[in-house]
Amino acid sequence: MNIPFKRKRGAEPAGSSFTKDLGTAVFDDRTPEEKARYDGTLIARGLTKSYRDRRVVNGVSLVVRRGEAVGLLGPNGAGKTTCFYMITGLVPVDEGTIEINGNDVTSMPMYRRARLGVGYLPQEASIFRGLSVEDNIRAVLELHQPKRAAQDAKLNALLEEFSITHLRKAAAISLSGGERRRLEIARALATDPTFMLLDEPFAGVDPISVADIQALVRHLTSRGIGVLITDHNVRETLGLIDRAYIIHAGEVLTHGRANDIVTNPDVRRLYLGDNFSL
Repeated sequence: MNIPFKRKRGAEPAGSSFTKDLGTAVFDDRTPEEKARYDGTLIARGLTKSYRDRRVVNGVSLVVRRGEAVGLLGPNGAGKTTCFYMITGLVPVDEGTIEINGNDVTSMPMYRRARLGVGYLPQEASIFRGLSVEDNIRAVLELHQPKRAAQDAKLNALLEEFSITHLRKAAAISLSGGERRRLEIARALATDPTFMLLDEPFAGVDPISVADIQALVRHLTSRGIGVLITDHNVRETLGLIDRAYIIHAGEVLTHGRANDIVTNPDVRRLYLGDNFSL
């Protein structure tokens, strides 16, 4: 089922001139011109995390650009979820750095990362169940836009964009799964994020809802928003993303486009299996 979005023209993904060697990037002492080079990028470099004597993430580096969808995939216990949660701010980083639009956010809490352009959608329902649809969105707008007229304009635009205007007075608790997800994303966009981090968006959903979620992600990238997805449903994710990083044993096994991932012999041996196909 296709969701009738009203398309907005967003920024295009950064070109291929972006450095592939993350280790060459210098973030501590740069001119404004040098810093501007990293606008529209989320970069994690050398992320490391240990629990007691067990290192679960070991030197993971990745980059997400505006306007692209990137997958963070791997088998259970590989460290991908811990890596993802370090990027969101839910798990502290032992070693490494995270930069958003050239700003070092490694030690920042989630709310400060949100102010710098990071939206986060958890796997679990995150709506305010006791509020109406419009009040769910307004609750966020009131924190970011002091003028009521501007709030109303943004609220109406988001309701229309996600085709939920007819539900504006409905109780959020009464929404279907697809309607709830649209509301959650509309509310997240109230802060005008540069990046969206999606945690297990395909978990426990039926085939129709899978198509809806894929349409939602494509809508985000068409807006010029960079999307990072972690999910166990590898087929649905690879069918959607521009690139993916495969995490195995706490490290990046490989990264590339979906076809490169699927045909990689190490990925098939350690993760996908010989019979996997898109």
